Amino acid sequence: MTTEYDVIVVGVGIMGAVSAAALARRGVRVLGLDRYDIPNHRGGSHGDTRMFRLCYYEHPDYVPLLRAAFDGWHATQQHTGRRLFHQTGGLYMAAAGREFVEAARTAAARHGIDHEMLDHATMAARYPQFRLPEDHIGLYEPCAGVLYAERAVSTFAELACRAGAELRAHEPATAWTADGSGATVTTHRGTFRARRLVFAGGGWSSAIMRDAGLPVTVTRQVLGWVWPLRPGRFELGVCPAWAIDTPDGTPWYGFPLVDGAPGFKLAHHYPAVPTTPDTVDRAITAADEADFRPCLERFIPDANGPLLGIRTCLYANTPDAHFIIDRHPAHANVTIATGFSGHGFNFAPVVGEIVADLATTGRTGHAIDFLSLRRFGGPGGPA
Repeated sequence: MTTEYDVIVVGVGIMGAVSAAALARRGVRVLGLDRYDIPNHRGGSHGDTRMFRLCYYEHPDYVPLLRAAFDGWHATQQHTGRRLFHQTGGLYMAAAGREFVEAARTAAARHGIDHEMLDHATMAARYPQFRLPEDHIGLYEPCAGVLYAERAVSTFAELACRAGAELRAHEPATAWTADGSGATVTTHRGTFRARRLVFAGGGWSSAIMRDAGLPVTVTRQVLGWVWPLRPGRFELGVCPAWAIDTPDGTPWYGFPLVDGAPGFKLAHHYPAVPTTPDTVDRAITAADEADFRPCLERFIPDANGPLLGIRTCLYANTPDAHFIIDRHPAHANVTIATGFSGHGFNFAPVVGEIVADLATTGRTGHAIDFLSLRRFGGPGGPA
């Protein structure tokens, strides 16, 4: 027996959850499928916290999308009464002249984002938690803050269900087909048919869409939590969300002590060991802790206390570290949202709306041409 839907969403991490919620709000009959729990600790939508920021050094064209996402986070928080975002401010630090801060300053100037440039002396006086070389400067962004990751996935999944979506955990898609009349998805429990498909499977997307030629590489990332030696310097209201572009070119980021998270979190933001979602080594080793201790020792010594936890997560990386949000190059009724390269979570509410636009009308009013598959030399989605 084949069950019929309007749209099937494959993958219910943060991007699948927001897409299912946006579609269901529009009265679309939605089925969402995930291979694990919703949420889970297997992909890229966990780790307690994520950073929200507007001064985007990666590309200034992201800023309009971020503004829409910012509104979406606040609207969802107000609607549900759940704390999804905590405004802590954001401090981004690098040697003067490095793109990490200069590109963020360019984005802020171009889009009129409130920010403050800090010289080394000012930064050292205001934020003594960070011990930086004298050639380092900072950009402070007041509206940046902390997103609560698993809570966000759960909230949008619940919103999807309350709006009529059907979400199924532990039911991975094993095969799919699409043609002009619709699409079919097969799982171990049955076959489902819909007019349109959405693939939001993160690191699993490439394997199930081999014909799309997605240039996505999965990497194993490590997240660490420690209890600071001087915890008062890392409390909410004292310590902002932060990122450092270290002299060796490794960006590190982290968060203050927040409710529900086991201590002071930090991680490096660059693609690490290539892997696949099904073969990744999730075992934690001494080398994983040794990876982040030098950052603490050199730049944040007051936080260099006992280890509280280490987890792995997955990045789904594109060659240029920009997202892929497009229609399948061969199937106009299949929408792809993947390759978020470790910096997509803060966009989630607007990504959900964009995916819902593409899945229902084939177009969106948001400017996403720079996220098309065409930039990699392929055909991109059908016009």
